[in-house]
Amino acid sequence: MTQEKKDPQGSPERRTDSGIVIHPVYRAGDLEGWDADARLGEPGSFPYTRGVHPGMYRSKLWTMRQYAGFGSAEATNQRFKFLLDAGQTGLSCAFDLPTQMGYDSDHPRAEGEVGKVGVAIDSLADMRLLMADLPMDKVTTSMTINATGAILLLLYQLVAEEQGVPGEKIRGTIQNDILKEYIARGTYIYPPRPSMRLIVDTFAYCAANLPNWNTISISGYHIREAGSTAVQEIAFTLANGIAYVEAAIAAGMDIDAFAPRLSFFWNAHNNLFEEIAKYRAARRMWARIMTERFGAKDERSKMLRFHTQTGGSTLTAQQPENNIVRVTVQSLAAALGGTQSLHTNGFDEALGLPTTRAAKIALRTQQIVGFESGVADTVDPLAGSYFVESLTDEVEAAANDYLERIEQLGGAVAAIEARFMQEEIESAAYSFAKAVDDGEKVVVGVNRFTDAEEEHTEVFPIDVTLQQLQIDRTTSVRGARDQAVVDRALADVAETAKGEGNLLVPMKAALKAMATLGEVADVLRAEFGVYQPGG
Repeated sequence: MTQEKKDPQGSPERRTDSGIVIHPVYRAGDLEGWDADARLGEPGSFPYTRGVHPGMYRSKLWTMRQYAGFGSAEATNQRFKFLLDAGQTGLSCAFDLPTQMGYDSDHPRAEGEVGKVGVAIDSLADMRLLMADLPMDKVTTSMTINATGAILLLLYQLVAEEQGVPGEKIRGTIQNDILKEYIARGTYIYPPRPSMRLIVDTFAYCAANLPNWNTISISGYHIREAGSTAVQEIAFTLANGIAYVEAAIAAGMDIDAFAPRLSFFWNAHNNLFEEIAKYRAARRMWARIMTERFGAKDERSKMLRFHTQTGGSTLTAQQPENNIVRVTVQSLAAALGGTQSLHTNGFDEALGLPTTRAAKIALRTQQIVGFESGVADTVDPLAGSYFVESLTDEVEAAANDYLERIEQLGGAVAAIEARFMQEEIESAAYSFAKAVDDGEKVVVGVNRFTDAEEEHTEVFPIDVTLQQLQIDRTTSVRGARDQAVVDRALADVAETAKGEGNLLVPMKAALKAMATLGEVADVLRAEFGVYQPGG
């Protein structure tokens, strides 16, 4: 039997989820030789440890951007309007697996998945319904989409133009982070290197046409959902960020032409203080990377702006209402860590899509934290805490160790191809699961404080007629269009893919001619190939 480790006072040793030892007490001496100006600075100033804006939430609360997206475009449009009426301040859209993987709803591989984990978008006709009667010049929209991110962005732009909204007035974000798909999530289509070309083309297209659009949300969220630690989350995500910047520079773009529109997407888990330290460390690390490694001059290029979502993998099907408390703790971590926008999960999401009741409670959780808790009254409330500052330093040091190892492997793309990050995450996930199974890690309602009988929880209903309705609409779109125009437009996409032109230009023309998402993705499949892991 392994002997339990003790601290000097004789109490059991405590560690964060990343394995950082937590001391019984922290004192000023723990920060001896600590340069507050170099490590902290002022809010809104380099190295941005204390936040990217001088006033932070005293000036404006974070954007409350509840995630929505299920079934048909019409149903999701109604959920958007419900959330906006309830006080949400930004839209966030999930897409179903066929849309994420570049398949139309009538493709054989879409069978059984249409509208299940997000909304089905096959063509411009669907995007029109998704954004119907929504003020696209006022609302900001975040779209969780990667391999087909450029396609969804172009469809969004086309609908905005139909509403008379010019490109410079469109604001929002596409996730567009393909590297983490190879690491943690799996909704990739093409191999890494042509995928990187598509992302760089998106950077350049938006710089010229959609200057206020965030071209990528470099995502640690899904890395954490796959089982990583907090340290691995920021290390692997920042490594991916470095790879995107290097690819854009190699394509001839100036760092300050695209870097101000980069954004990040983090997870929020239950270890309150490690999560706060993670956000503060990530901001400081990115500011230094952009300044010292890439020579960015524009201060906006150095700011790590980020969205946060509470941890889906922390939600339990057992005693699901306990998840309301978990989400509250995670929301506090995000707010105390300085997030720019936040999504709070519904308490029933371990069982299915969030019901209307759960979605409203999740939004109310943010509103209570924002308006009633006092966290917004002062900037960076925990700055100067011996514990928080020490933990921030330790998270940063451990993450930098990972970055050095990734550099030795040749950077993020090479590390992904060597499965380094994947194997590190798998090891961390196994260790966590074993700790829960052994009872070393307490999960309330799962391995301690359990109930003999579980209460019934309402589950979101699935519309079994949806797939056929979606197929019928896509068939109708194909039947009503000028096929010769579509064929020529798709041929232009193929020709550009063979060369070096910006792919988004012919893709937009094809989508405007009513080519479907699947047809555009198929053209790129034919030119780029399909990624086979380990192949």
